[in-house]
Amino acid sequence: MPKRRGGAATGASAEDGSAASSGKAPRTDRGRRTLRAILDAAAIEFGEKGFHEGSISGITRRAGVALGSFYTYFDSKDAVFRALVRDMSGQVRDHVAPALRAADHQIAAERAGLEQFIAFVRQHKEIYRIIDEAEFVDPESFRQHYATTAERIRTRLAAASQRGELREGLSEVHAWAIMGMNVFLGLRYGVWQEDKTPEAIADTVAEMLKDGLARR
Repeated sequence: MPKRRGGAATGASAEDGSAASSGKAPRTDRGRRTLRAILDAAAIEFGEKGFHEGSISGITRRAGVALGSFYTYFDSKDAVFRALVRDMSGQVRDHVAPALRAADHQIAAERAGLEQFIAFVRQHKEIYRIIDEAEFVDPESFRQHYATTAERIRTRLAAASQRGELREGLSEVHAWAIMGMNVFLGLRYGVWQEDKTPEAIADTVAEMLKDGLARR
């Protein structure tokens, strides 16, 4: 049986209501569905128009809910944007996690994770605009998105090293390098163009992680 790879899900979630503003978490399934609809609509609104041009009324129209329903769960446009950044970060994590856990070796896990990430980006291209805008709209969420992602990578590299699958001495630098590579591959092959399959891209990267770049 493959060893477990990838951590448990954490962070804000529409499913458990934690994405809502403080004291506004929904208490019913209907409320959680409404919260999910608002977040999904916010992703489209901000993805198409950006934070400053996007509006609460645009979000509620897309979600098919009354304006009052927005304020039932969120204090402001800033609040829903912050929640959306955390939510999208969590969606990426949750989409990739099963592939990481199913792999039988850490190189295979990194390959599978990248393949799934690019596939996710192709279905959610707005994630890049939203995360990039967070650097200026909500710098804390922007930094947390990348810091927590890098820490998950560092943790799984360290665990793989302890299992003897990877060499010793892997550090935070290696984790940030892998994350940076994945982010820009997602931009190039997920957002800008789709001229290579996620499988082919992931195969190339897995080969590089395994063998390096030096001539043999």
